[in-house]
Amino acid sequence: MTKDKIILGIDPGTTVMGYGLIKVNGKKAGMITMGVLELHKYGDHYLKLQKIFERVVQLADTYHPDELAIEAPFFGKNVQSMLKLGRAQGVAMAACLSRSIPIFEYAPLKIKQAITGNGQASKEQVALLLKQMLKIDEMPKYLDATDGLAAAYCHFLQNQKLNISGGAKSWKEFINKNPGRVKK
Repeated sequence: MTKDKIILGIDPGTTVMGYGLIKVNGKKAGMITMGVLELHKYGDHYLKLQKIFERVVQLADTYHPDELAIEAPFFGKNVQSMLKLGRAQGVAMAACLSRSIPIFEYAPLKIKQAITGNGQASKEQVALLLKQMLKIDEMPKYLDATDGLAAAYCHFLQNQKLNISGGAKSWKEFINKNPGRVKK
């Protein structure tokens, strides 16, 4: 019998940080909540980082997630933007580490691929599929919220794959671990 698990997903940002929480029960996942932290009203970058830390700690203390799935910064054209995004991600990670929550990072391409089957999918496509899969009634104003939810759902799907394969990292290992499931 598998224990219920709560996964916090975060789409880090210094203008808008998206988050979503899902509850996993066996092979089923359902949305708990999703939302955003709007940071554009704060002029000071360090104050934004403080607000990110405080909000993530608040989410951790409220929902007691078992794991964090966070979108990794991707290399863009603007190095300054990437550095700011990396700081935002680091602060969110530090907030979870302060509550002993294990962290799992996923590239944006990997998250989109897991949700839509297409690593080049748009935010709108990701949001629409999540709406259908998790039976979401109303879409949020900012799609950063569904991006955070997508990170959590991607992590759930990754765990499902690992459970199906028994944690095997190759076909050979799978066959050795599961002799009764494979015909020779």
